[in-house]
Amino acid sequence: MAGDRERDEDVDPRRLVPHTDSLLADPALQDALAQLGRGVVKRTVATVQDRIRVGQLSPHDAIAEVLAALPTSATSMQRVLNATGTVLHTNLGRAPLSASAIEAVRTAAGATDVELDLATNERVRRGRGALDALAAAVPVAEAVHVVNNGAAALYLAACALAAGREIVVSRGELVEIGDGFRIPELLESSGATLREVGTTNRTALHDYADALTEQTAFVLKVHPSNFTVSGFTSSVSVRDLSQLGVPVVADIGSGLLAPESLLPDEPDATTTLKDGATLVTASGDKLLGGPQSGLLLGSAAVVERLRRHPVARALRVDKLTLAALEATIRGPHTPTWLALHADPKSMRDRADAIAVQLNAAGVKAVVVDSAGVVGGGGAPGVVLSGSAIALAQRLGKPLRTGRPPVLGRVEKGRLLLDLRCISPDDDGVLCDAVLRASGLSG
Repeated sequence: MAGDRERDEDVDPRRLVPHTDSLLADPALQDALAQLGRGVVKRTVATVQDRIRVGQLSPHDAIAEVLAALPTSATSMQRVLNATGTVLHTNLGRAPLSASAIEAVRTAAGATDVELDLATNERVRRGRGALDALAAAVPVAEAVHVVNNGAAALYLAACALAAGREIVVSRGELVEIGDGFRIPELLESSGATLREVGTTNRTALHDYADALTEQTAFVLKVHPSNFTVSGFTSSVSVRDLSQLGVPVVADIGSGLLAPESLLPDEPDATTTLKDGATLVTASGDKLLGGPQSGLLLGSAAVVERLRRHPVARALRVDKLTLAALEATIRGPHTPTWLALHADPKSMRDRADAIAVQLNAAGVKAVVVDSAGVVGGGGAPGVVLSGSAIALAQRLGKPLRTGRPPVLGRVEKGRLLLDLRCISPDDDGVLCDAVLRASGLSG
């Protein structure tokens, strides 16, 4: 082999570049071809060939370099360890799916009976399993429907019920929902006209009553889930609004189906419908802990009207989401629920154990109290007490760019790795990632 390398040095490197077909036929690349596809592997091969061509790499190392350069997956998205302490991190995709929901997605990835009754061989309502699960979870709802996100649910309600008519809404509830999108613009794009009542900080029942006309389609109640207003304030409850004699549509936002004692100020679908709402809209990928989806629950006549509206087809949810949503509702506690209810003592014990390992390896680590948040536009102001591992701030970038990436938060000049959203099964993975980021073997 050494003689071959010496002879190679006397030959133009361009003559030594292995042929593409011979590299692609190498047994070591066959698993990658099956998993990633020929296009991805071929492009990586071409990059390695270019390096050999300019003399940066020996042709004998071609296969090893191709294997090292190949991505681990056919998708550019990577699994990230969420050590920020934010349970529903929008930039990380909000709610992580449960193991049962992930398995459901795998099942639904192939041919499925999403719109077929196998016993009769006849077409049936799409995603009836997910709809049945949602209806069973909120029995007070006469009917339910699912679209592709929370904003879509509210938009469909406006299109079907209020196009060419008026929606009465408090000025204090005309919120921005993220990325520059605002509730007023969303609603007005449906062809509805907004009739704003009250002021930014105070709205009374008589403000709504005085605004009602024959053009009123419904009164809208929007839960300001991503901010709080305190001081000289007042608002009107769904229960009081339901006495006005017009339909009430309540956008509860975060997707709780029933009351949650940990978050007493977060509205839920069951209570809101009992209080008299005609229709409730919510997101499925927030506190429900499921896939991105928009939930519609309420009056049978209204939900059927929405379901048959032409826009509903454009907002239709796919089979993977339906499968994940059903498994989320029927299955065990979701990662979101587990993170919200994480035991502070257990978190402290885990943090202590990881810090001991890191310090023993030469990485300075200190366990500190940590204040987590719900995130995702839910429960603003609620503090989730837990524990975090404090490291040098300089480790932030190498942890973010490692494999797997680890995302923490910087606070008072330190990098904090909060364990609230880290599964105990991943504690070793987290520890190894820190060691690698510190230049030590993991």
